[in-house]
Amino acid sequence: MDEAEKDAIRKDFNAAVNMAPAELNKWLASEHSQKVGWPKDRDEGEESVGHQSGQRIIEIKRKPKAELTDDDYQHMRKVVGYVHRHLAQRPSGDISETPWRFSLMNWGHDPLND
Repeated sequence: MDEAEKDAIRKDFNAAVNMAPAELNKWLASEHSQKVGWPKDRDEGEESVGHQSGQRIIEIKRKPKAELTDDDYQHMRKVVGYVHRHLAQRPSGDISETPWRFSLMNWGHDPLND
């Protein structure tokens, strides 16, 4: 992956992730955060894929650019894709207390911050 591609991924990631690490960390500790999403193994009580992603997003956001790995860039791409797909499925009406919004927030995007 060349520097231009990495720059583009970082730009897209920073546009998609509109929650600061401290804000995301607080959200991930909430009951609402832990009740939405798809469990990785579908076992009751397993952490959802989105919740795991949120933890990874915090790590990535706190890393200096020079320390980002290819794995980090792959995850950043995954986050951007998820946020864009999920935003396209916006439900009608008030979204403030919806699983749709809560799921997006697990991935670092609060649609009320747009």
